[in-house]
Amino acid sequence: MLTLSGAKFAAESSARGRHSLFNWPFLAAVALALSGCMPATTPIVGADPADPAAKAARAGYRSTIAPYASLRPATPAPWRERNDATAPQPKQDQ
Repeated sequence: MLTLSGAKFAAESSARGRHSLFNWPFLAAVALALSGCMPATTPIVGADPADPAAKAARAGYRSTIAPYASLRPATPAPWRERNDATAPQPKQDQ
């Protein structure tokens, strides 16, 4: 498929009168050839994580349920007294 695309591009560019050595199939082939010259790995900065003797910071413990308070159902309280205690007090007429 890449060869067909390259052939189409070459035919179109020659029909327009442009004969360029640097068309995209040529550049793709050069890039592919030069990618073989790159190093396989990059140098590791710092300690190697695969080294079992490498020092690592200790993991601290943090509870995920630290502010937990039990919310189990309790016996019902007398609602009228609770409601009266939380209701706003009537204003004093002067």
